[in-house]
Amino acid sequence: MPENSKMVEAITSMDVDFAKWYTDVIKKTELVDYSGVRGCMVMQPYGYAIWENIQKSLDGMFKETGHENVYMPMFIPESLLQKEKDHVEGFAPEVAWVTHGGSEPLAERLCVRPTSETLFCEHYANVIQSYRDLPKLYNQWCSVVRWEKTTRPFLRHTEFLWQEGHTAHATQEEAQEETLRMLNVYADFCETQLAIPVIKGQKTEKEKFAGANATYTIESLMHDGRALQSGTSHNFGDGFAQAFGIQFLDESNELKYAHQTSWGMSTRIIGAIIMVHGDDNGLKLPPNIAPTQLVIIPVAQHKEGVLEKANELKKRLSGDGGRQDAAPTKSIRVKLDDSDKSPGWKYSEHEMRGVPLRLEIGPRDIENNQCVLVRRDTREKIFASLDNIEETIAQTLADIQANMLETARARRDSKTTSATDYADFAKKVENGGFIKAMWCGSVACEEKIKADTTATSRCIPFEQEKLADTCICCDKPAEKLVYWGKAY
Repeated sequence: MPENSKMVEAITSMDVDFAKWYTDVIKKTELVDYSGVRGCMVMQPYGYAIWENIQKSLDGMFKETGHENVYMPMFIPESLLQKEKDHVEGFAPEVAWVTHGGSEPLAERLCVRPTSETLFCEHYANVIQSYRDLPKLYNQWCSVVRWEKTTRPFLRHTEFLWQEGHTAHATQEEAQEETLRMLNVYADFCETQLAIPVIKGQKTEKEKFAGANATYTIESLMHDGRALQSGTSHNFGDGFAQAFGIQFLDESNELKYAHQTSWGMSTRIIGAIIMVHGDDNGLKLPPNIAPTQLVIIPVAQHKEGVLEKANELKKRLSGDGGRQDAAPTKSIRVKLDDSDKSPGWKYSEHEMRGVPLRLEIGPRDIENNQCVLVRRDTREKIFASLDNIEETIAQTLADIQANMLETARARRDSKTTSATDYADFAKKVENGGFIKAMWCGSVACEEKIKADTTATSRCIPFEQEKLADTCICCDKPAEKLVYWGKAY
């Protein structure tokens, strides 16, 4: 079948209408369903299984770096939220309030957490007294509520799932080290597990988190040339500590304020997986986080021995049984589709659902002691011996993971351009992608660029270049190279 042939006609082509393509993929693959609650979604088993794999992988990385999981209340008293002025102003438009308990009005309104900085600060003020209590390296997995005006599945919800790390340190240097360490954890996770290449950098003052000293970000580029903020890490300095009274006695018995960080990644990263890797046939899931890494399709399953051989392969590959003389291999997430649907229909369905690898086996294959493997990323067919099938599949999945990252990186790089002239810059913004351009550092230029082009500053990359001496928007001397682009 040709590389560009379309197997699932019900999915709108991304070149015709990218937004409709995105919605079609989400609905047809049963990732989510809409609910009767404004801006909230039902995450169906397949979608939640992706999140579970993301959660498991990230949680392991957090624990390897010394972090512990905790859980904070869902509700925040209004007086607690008001303690940090910049923070509350930043979130005020998105806050949902609880005003009644049963039929009785509350003496004080309760905010449904949009984020949990204030709750962690209250707790840290209670439990940190000495330098021996530091650092506190905490993370929580939870949902948050932000009253968004416009919502889209995974990308922007009233309620969404995420993790939020909150740490406290004795010095500013330790807090900065933690901030960048966790940004690098996110970048490594995206590239090694999700096959999504990212740009690492710092947010401008205008775009930083409300109440933070500095915000750092990883930015990824979608198939349609729009950027997506995929994870952020914030250095709070001692601002929150001063507002909440988080103090400790240092080794010299002097009273000091703690320095804090916060960092988070949400279910919006599933939207990135869809839009970075998907095609007109549906999802393409990286093997490392795919709920099903391999689907076995028996061909002519009504014939004697076909289903038996398919079940035998499933046991071998999932680690439930198999050859005793085989070298130990890592078990994979495997599914056997023995439904009464036609093989062609099954091929299309599992390709649409983004299963990385398909194994076809029929009577002739059994006679020849082989099977056919079909890659989702390239649709290449591989005839493989059953004698060492475990090793062949493990290597093929690794190849798919690596190829998906390289394909996404090549696409991103092809859609990353530079501009030194404002008219050229505006034209390139319209064409999509990342645009590298110099900036003087003024908010006025940022706001003019957004008003003129709808592009925003994505980040000030750690790897700086000098494209020109002056700002892309004005004649003032340029301070930094910035990645610009339209974003979700």
